[in-house]
Amino acid sequence: MFNSPRWDADLIRRYDKAGPRYTSYPTAVQFHDGVAPMHLLHALDQSRAANRDLSLYVHVPFCANICYYCACNKVITKDRSRAQPYLDSLYREIEIISRHVGSDQMVEQLHFGGGTPTFLSHDQLRDLLATLRTHFRLHDDDIGDYSIEIDPREADWSTMGMLREIGFNRASFGVQDLDPEVQRAVNRLQSLEQTQAVMEASRALAYRSINIDLIYGLPKQTTDGFARTVEAIIALKPDRLSVFNYAHLPERFLPQRRINAADLPSAAAKLEMFENSIAQLIQAGYRYIGMDHFALPDDSLSIAQETGQLQRNFQGYTTHGHCDLVGLGVSSISQIGDLFCQNTVDIKQYQESLDAGQLATRRGLVCHADDRLRRAVISQLICHFTLRFEAIGQRFGIDFRDYFADCFPMLQQMDRDGLIRLGDAGIDVLPAGRLLVRSICMVFDAYQSVDSNQRFSRII
Repeated sequence: MFNSPRWDADLIRRYDKAGPRYTSYPTAVQFHDGVAPMHLLHALDQSRAANRDLSLYVHVPFCANICYYCACNKVITKDRSRAQPYLDSLYREIEIISRHVGSDQMVEQLHFGGGTPTFLSHDQLRDLLATLRTHFRLHDDDIGDYSIEIDPREADWSTMGMLREIGFNRASFGVQDLDPEVQRAVNRLQSLEQTQAVMEASRALAYRSINIDLIYGLPKQTTDGFARTVEAIIALKPDRLSVFNYAHLPERFLPQRRINAADLPSAAAKLEMFENSIAQLIQAGYRYIGMDHFALPDDSLSIAQETGQLQRNFQGYTTHGHCDLVGLGVSSISQIGDLFCQNTVDIKQYQESLDAGQLATRRGLVCHADDRLRRAVISQLICHFTLRFEAIGQRFGIDFRDYFADCFPMLQQMDRDGLIRLGDAGIDVLPAGRLLVRSICMVFDAYQSVDSNQRFSRII
């Protein structure tokens, strides 16, 4: 079957280590304080001159309730009045950024993330979309990929109808697990019926694609219980699923300190959960896209992978990697040409900067030639599980084997172990290596020795 992985417990034990998720290369770990608003504006001017299409990411940080597992940038509050001052600052950022964007630059992709974007009222969401349409060129004909992350506890039929009316055509629902005991352990009580209701609304309102997020490795989870969750979600037939590995890092993410480590499943149980999930999803007709992501064969991600168009950026796997990504809101990351830059992660600093008429850019980096080359190699492997040496060599004017000579001993070991097939023409990731593609990409990561002490999540 198309890109179906093969579970090899021995290889997983040997190669399942901590490593980057490669939503970018270099990763955000390499960002530094030497990038300022002027760098962002200069990059935007270059993007306008080249008339490149755009992808917009808008971060809405508010949540009414805390989920203990969450590692996102968020503000926990039940005070809905806190949203408007934040939106006022966001509107100033939109206005400043838009001065450096061309009227012909089409917004092909739009994504609202959080936090909980539906924390905002219907009127606030309408105003936000109207403001974006005033300052950027958004599609009016439903051609663009405009998505929003939704907490089913915060949405109903009227919410889904309003979001569809203002232009959203893709929705992503957080579920994580359906077992009430697991839900209580992570402070996220959410019934199957709540998820079902917003799914049915999305289908009736002709949303183009629906994604559901699940997490394995949460406290109180069992292999049988998680298999039941996966089975129930398959019955809802979302177009895409993300099945993430929970990374317990309480020293970095304070809410995780409320999780009792003794309640976490063992490493062996986590592996069994993921192995079972893969088998269930493939049996149900889903394709393994890579790195925890699955999609039905007629979903645009599957089609993009099949046609060689799939790419990867800070929004994960995407069909719009050719677009310049403009991040708006606290902690948002932009990728414009060779520039990566990120807004401050502190909401007070973010609002103070924008209230003073200044962008909130705080850190980032400018890619150099080696970064661009390695990014292309990693992207090709992580999106398509294959790499042709000659194609990369011609594109970047190098002899692949000479340039990456130091990588070949490890690649040869991976070939002997059955992760890859290493030939004269290139690399093919074998079924047993597809679950471990991050390990293969790390061979080409020039920053891995520098990042040896950096905490990443484990691959599986």
